[in-house]
Amino acid sequence: MAEARDSDELAWFDPVMRGILPLDGFHLPRRLRRTVLSDRFTVTTDQDFAGVIAACAEPRPGAPDTWINPHIQALYTSLHRHGFAHSVECWRDGALVGGLYGVAIGAAFFGESMFSRATDASKVALTHLVARLRIGRWRLLDTQFITAHLAQFGAIEIPRARYKRLLAAAIAAPADWDATQDPARLDAEFRALAASV
Repeated sequence: MAEARDSDELAWFDPVMRGILPLDGFHLPRRLRRTVLSDRFTVTTDQDFAGVIAACAEPRPGAPDTWINPHIQALYTSLHRHGFAHSVECWRDGALVGGLYGVAIGAAFFGESMFSRATDASKVALTHLVARLRIGRWRLLDTQFITAHLAQFGAIEIPRARYKRLLAAAIAAPADWDATQDPARLDAEFRALAASV
């Protein structure tokens, strides 16, 4: 990640404690259940990767700067073109109002950033991501760090050594991003997550 939006340098991080969201331990907060099961947003994947990463790079209230600089945007867009980076988008009335993006290697998905221009849009995108990963036999959802936003969904911190063991097993395993081509199967998994509140 970059130190700031206008930084020309990229830094690599290997924290002592790493954030992950266990796919079998995902928790949908009760207050979000109705929103998740509603048709408030139209959810797509890989339809506007450039728009999602650009929105994630925008200043936010309380966070006027970002770690996503133009070089990172170009690199991740290239990864997307080659099938290694994916986005989940939430739309309302034809406008992109929320979403997330990340990198996929083997059965590991590395969540990079998310944004929301409408209440709960990023949370709906995250729930859709988890449903997709569960159907596609993914093993690891890396969140890098823990935030209050992610903790409410069951994200935890684990020691570096344990993370690296999970990572090694995940990147060596097969997974299928497109396993959810059957909309009914994705909808059933999505509703199962919402019903498990």
